[in-house]
Amino acid sequence: MTRSEIEDKLAALGLRLPEPVAPIANYVPWLITGSQVWISGQVSLTADGDLITGQVGDDGLSVDEAIDAARHCAVNILAQLSQALEGDMHRIVRLVRLNGFVNAGAGFTDHPKVINGASDLMVACLGDAGKHTRIAVGASSLPLDAAVEVDAVFEVTT
Repeated sequence: MTRSEIEDKLAALGLRLPEPVAPIANYVPWLITGSQVWISGQVSLTADGDLITGQVGDDGLSVDEAIDAARHCAVNILAQLSQALEGDMHRIVRLVRLNGFVNAGAGFTDHPKVINGASDLMVACLGDAGKHTRIAVGASSLPLDAAVEVDAVFEVTT
C-alpha cells in the first residue's frame, strides 16, 4: 500500500492526511525498534488544526462526535507512521495494537463504540493489515482536554 493509496481512501471518507504534529512534552512521536513502529498517543486534532475537546456523555460530546474524534486520532497515527517510514507505506505488515482512551463523564460505558472510530478507519485504509488487538478505556480527563487519545504499534518490514 502506498501513501497515495491511503490518502485516496481517506479522501473517500472526507479526510486528509495532515502534517504530523510535534510532541508537546519530552517524548518522541514515534520510535522504530526491530520490526515494530510505536506511535505515541495522538489526540483528536483535525487536519485543520482544531482540537476536538470535552468529555463524552452526560451533557458533553455525543457518541457520534467522539467517534469522529477517534477517527481523527487514527488519521494522525497514519501521518506519524508515514513520517516514520519516510512515506514508504509498502513496509506496513500489519497494525498490531491500538490503545484508545476516551475522555468520559461518570457513568459513560460506550468506550468501545467510540474507539471503533479509530479501528474502523484503520481497516478501511489498510484492509486486513488494519485488523488489530486493542483496548478501549475511559479517563476522567485527557491532555489538553482532548476528547480521545489513541496510540498504536505496527509491524513493518525492515
